[in-house]
Amino acid sequence: MEHTPNTKPVSEIRGILDSRALPCEEFSALWEAVFLPQELKDRLLSQAILNFTLRGRLDRATVPLHGVMVLVGPPGTGKTSIARGLASRVAECVEAEQSFRYIEVEPHALASAALGRSQQAVKHLLGAVVAEQADAGPLIVLLDEVETLAADRSRMSMEANPIDVHRATDAVLAQVDHLAARYPNLLFLATSNFPEAIDAAFLSRADIVETLPLPDAEGCARILSDTINALALHYPAVAGLMDHPEFAEACHLCQGLDGRRIRKVVVSACATSKQVALDPGSLSASDLLAAVHRLRQNGGLQTAAMPTQVLQELLS
Repeated sequence: MEHTPNTKPVSEIRGILDSRALPCEEFSALWEAVFLPQELKDRLLSQAILNFTLRGRLDRATVPLHGVMVLVGPPGTGKTSIARGLASRVAECVEAEQSFRYIEVEPHALASAALGRSQQAVKHLLGAVVAEQADAGPLIVLLDEVETLAADRSRMSMEANPIDVHRATDAVLAQVDHLAARYPNLLFLATSNFPEAIDAAFLSRADIVETLPLPDAEGCARILSDTINALALHYPAVAGLMDHPEFAEACHLCQGLDGRRIRKVVVSACATSKQVALDPGSLSASDLLAAVHRLRQNGGLQTAAMPTQVLQELLS
């Protein structure tokens, strides 16, 4: 498959959100920050490692590996974070002659109202940009919200003029096949909140499809504790919250919420009053429990504002 070399830096190419060398300390920290069952993390890491140690040795006619892993699940379960972290962990584990590279695709930047433009953009990005990077060494590509690129063609309404989207999905499938045949050192990590919207042909090409679940009771407690500990780095007094009975009750009430929302409930608790917002170190276990109650009463959708500096410190 021939492609014309790109003269622009990868980060400036349309459809590329991020490009960096691996391993990456920032991404490795994400792997540790997302609390999932350990067996699930181990399975994801093992599958990703196999892509670079085994796939190139097998005959694709008998073992049709495509170098595609798909992570699905509700919003807020950490799919994008765990995919970024996984990319870094693989680079740490696999010995390679050349350094690993990471590219993150921005699917919405490839969409176009002009007929045929989406197909052309997808073909260029995968067939030229990704291929060129894979030529240079091991490459991991994140396709976030992959249903935007590989939409289920069987669900498209003819009244909505789906021709361009249909062609874009065709282009994704064709390019994945070509790239899989040529580059065993290439791994696609795809994520989606809506697996039912992903084309079945794309899912059939995935070497593994894993669902990231909402945190269980233990996971809720670990996430809430980790967030409190992050706040305690700046306001040590709040560490004592975890010794209160209200903290255990708050952890219990967090079941059914996603990890992102559980972390943000601490932010909501800090915005309980002006006094606490001005001094988050005065946060009480009762404030935290009340924030969880408010969140549950509002269907898990409540948001709260607080001083920007405190918010950045808490969520960094």
